[in-house]
Amino acid sequence: MTVLRSIPLFALAAVAEIGGAWLIWQGVREHRGWAWMGAGVVALGLYGFVATLQPDAHFGRILAAYGGVFVAGSLAWGMVADGYRPDRWDIAGALVCLLGVALIMYAPRGV
Repeated sequence: MTVLRSIPLFALAAVAEIGGAWLIWQGVREHRGWAWMGAGVVALGLYGFVATLQPDAHFGRILAAYGGVFVAGSLAWGMVADGYRPDRWDIAGALVCLLGVALIMYAPRGV
């Protein structure tokens, strides 16, 4: 049950953080203005809140695992939002990161 709860939370956190960073990027680098940057700041704040909803109580574990989700999610976001096409090394690296997420979050641990 923990896995079924944490995976959607990781996905929501990825949308909030990557989306927030992308909005700020658009506001600054693409000169879209303060409204885009403000929306990005709000999304980044939402990311911080979503991370606290993970069922695991260890901050370091959650943020370390999320790093792998961020890597894979960023490549996916770039594909959808910017037309980026990852190469085989990007994909291999993202898969390694997701394996790390699985090990960090879901490996059996003694109580």
